[in-house]
Amino acid sequence: MAISKYLESRKNIAGSACGLLGLVLTFTGVAGPYWPVVVAGLYGAGALIAPPERPPLPDFPTPSAQLDELREDFGKLGDYLLEVDLPRAAKHQETDLMLVLAALLEPGWVAEALAQDPEAVHTLSRVVRQDLPEAVDSFVRTRWWTRMTPGAEPPERHLERQLALLQEEAERLAAALRETEARRQESHTRYLEDRSK
Repeated sequence: MAISKYLESRKNIAGSACGLLGLVLTFTGVAGPYWPVVVAGLYGAGALIAPPERPPLPDFPTPSAQLDELREDFGKLGDYLLEVDLPRAAKHQETDLMLVLAALLEPGWVAEALAQDPEAVHTLSRVVRQDLPEAVDSFVRTRWWTRMTPGAEPPERHLERQLALLQEEAERLAAALRETEARRQESHTRYLEDRSK
């Protein structure tokens, strides 16, 4: 394994090229009786001046693979939300938000368009993996404490506001994807029009 790796290395390739130059010098009569030293010396010089090997790039998941993982996490989030007892208004907001998120994560052209924008994938990931679960969990935890302190602002208001903000963010993301696809379609139309002139 190590031998085949060295045979394919830049040092060996550069050294071999210089060694071939030494053989050419030998056959033209320039190296004379010291031809083995010339060939070996040129091989060594080529190996020394060759650029170092570059380490391979890390194998990070592609945005499409990230979306596949995000779909699994979205399923887990849906299961979690089924177990949580939310007030009626917040439940409606949560359902609407989950519908938008499901549409964004649905395999097909939307996912392909989404995979072209790593920032959008990050935003969607943050909503699914962090913001929405944290909003619901903090509601569940504070709801218990507000029972012990009457007169405090109800946690339902905070939850409803948080869900509304997350809904706006998801809709902005969907609108940005729609605009990108509309621009793509317009540019294709212009291309076809220009081509027909």
